[in-house]
Amino acid sequence: MYEYAIAWEWLSFAVRWLHVITAIAWIGSSFYFIALDLGLVKRPGLPVGAYGEEWQVHGGGFYHIQKYLVAPASMPEHLTWFKWESYATWLSGFALLAIVYYGGADLFLIDRTVLDIEPWQAIALSVGSLAVGWILYDLLCKSPLGKNTWGLMVFLYLVLVAMAWGYTQIFSGRAAFLHLGAFTATIMSANVFFIIIPNQKIVVADLIAGRTPDPKYGVIAKQRSLHNNYLTLPVIFFMLSNHYPLAFATEFNWIIASLVFLMGVTIRHWFNTTHARKGKPTWTWLVTLLLFIAIMWLSTVPKVLTGEEEISLSARQQVFVENEHFIAVRDVVQGRCSMCHAAEPVWEGILHAPKNVKLETDGEIAAHAREIYLQAGRSHAMPPGNITDLSEEDRRLLVAWFETAVQGKTE
Repeated sequence: MYEYAIAWEWLSFAVRWLHVITAIAWIGSSFYFIALDLGLVKRPGLPVGAYGEEWQVHGGGFYHIQKYLVAPASMPEHLTWFKWESYATWLSGFALLAIVYYGGADLFLIDRTVLDIEPWQAIALSVGSLAVGWILYDLLCKSPLGKNTWGLMVFLYLVLVAMAWGYTQIFSGRAAFLHLGAFTATIMSANVFFIIIPNQKIVVADLIAGRTPDPKYGVIAKQRSLHNNYLTLPVIFFMLSNHYPLAFATEFNWIIASLVFLMGVTIRHWFNTTHARKGKPTWTWLVTLLLFIAIMWLSTVPKVLTGEEEISLSARQQVFVENEHFIAVRDVVQGRCSMCHAAEPVWEGILHAPKNVKLETDGEIAAHAREIYLQAGRSHAMPPGNITDLSEEDRRLLVAWFETAVQGKTE
């Protein structure tokens, strides 16, 4: 059964790679079309119904692109749809969420110092929040408030701030940031699936039937596309945030997340304005820098000491602690790993435990048994460069500890 951990790790790698590939495709096409749309120029002699055109050069050739605000006079023979990039990104992302956070709920999803709940409850809250988030967002867009694009965006920002706070009250800091990214990405992909593509299909159907398409469908789709444009960069940050415990594992992590959304807006505003040939608002970079400095400060503000409650071991942790090899394993981990993986690392240059993984107590070592097995037992990923001289005998001990504990659990 211990081989299951290795197979699961490779499955995670495969799905993560797929997610990255599809995300690059989606974000790349999205950014390209935003830049193209903003750069369109109205010139004399455009075909009837054409809103603007753009000349571009790439790969040794020239491209002449024209945009029709509603639809061309007749349907072209070949029409390329940009939709599967979005769908594949969301589906692979949700699969990765299930593999890493649902499959490892006790370790990655739940933090019992935040909220002591069962894995099934955490998973239900996770799935439910993604579904409710889209429904709430869609209702807001279709409400009278939706007619005011910028007013709606301010209100949506407040919703995102509330979600940032809410997630940090339920999940671990790492899972909270990941869920904030998933919450936002679900809105973005659902915009494509439920609004943008269906509206475009209505226009195409009208055109084929010889009817004049209603411009409202394009207006609605463009509003949702605008939201996606400004949400993309924060989503990327949250999807990569598990590498940065200074962001997710600090007292004011929800405020940090809220400021990240503002940074995404200021950066995209610079690009959007530049692509629209309306100047280069360099002030946005100053604002972005100030926001980043504020985030750095918030990440290091001393926590208010409220005492530390003793956390009982879970049934899963107990299995590894009671294993015959645990005492020897604890000595190895504390001697070779905990100088970095500690609340207060003593290794020079390490100020915070990498990825907020602490290996000081029996519970912490047991909780990270699978990661220790994979990264220091079955592979030489840890310690980096074997800087603490973890011997082959020590690695065999780590392997024996995990495999006998898992085998004993399944017998």
